[in-house]
Amino acid sequence: MTGITRNNTSTARSAFFYYSLAGALIGWFAVILQLWLIIVNRVVSIPETVLRFFSYFTILSNILAAICYTCALSGRAVPFTRFFTKPATLTAITVYISVVGIVYNIILRSLWDPVGWQQLADELLHSLSPLLFIVYWLVFIPKRTLRWSDVFSWLLFPLVYLIWSIIHGRLNGFYPYPFIDAATIGYPKLMLNSLILLIAFLGLSLLFVGIGRLMSRAARPAGE
Repeated sequence: MTGITRNNTSTARSAFFYYSLAGALIGWFAVILQLWLIIVNRVVSIPETVLRFFSYFTILSNILAAICYTCALSGRAVPFTRFFTKPATLTAITVYISVVGIVYNIILRSLWDPVGWQQLADELLHSLSPLLFIVYWLVFIPKRTLRWSDVFSWLLFPLVYLIWSIIHGRLNGFYPYPFIDAATIGYPKLMLNSLILLIAFLGLSLLFVGIGRLMSRAARPAGE
């Protein structure tokens, strides 16, 4: 029995390592590819182009996911890696990147038709990466420590992002997404859309905590 347990543990560790490695490689490749494409096709100065690049929630969420994979691979017990390997942090990022996939594929996909390298970058950032990270969370991340109260702190990142997008857009007229484009839809509609987005983040966060708690309960040994 001990030999079987050790073999199972070794297999699980190998699966975790190779999945994290694949996730990191795909994630960083997608982000770097998109950065290269946006610079090559820029319509403003390079500094402003880079600023706009980091103004997309898609990019920020994919960078966070890639950081999580990389920290999982590093094995270094420092505050930075500990934060990005915590179940609560990983669950929050799962929520963020899930929103990226849902919003793009339901709302934004029909608004343009990328080709070539841009199409590849789009599919990696908006479809493959979200799916990979959800599977990563489902299969590899311990969930027993997740709490319902965690979800409120997870709203801080999208809330700060929305505030930044509104201020940035007000200053230079650039809004990364049409549903927060105050210049086109007006501030009342912007506020409504922002509220809907935050409710969506909250609802999805509660869903993931609920799933995590159910999975933990199902995996708990009988009598514990």
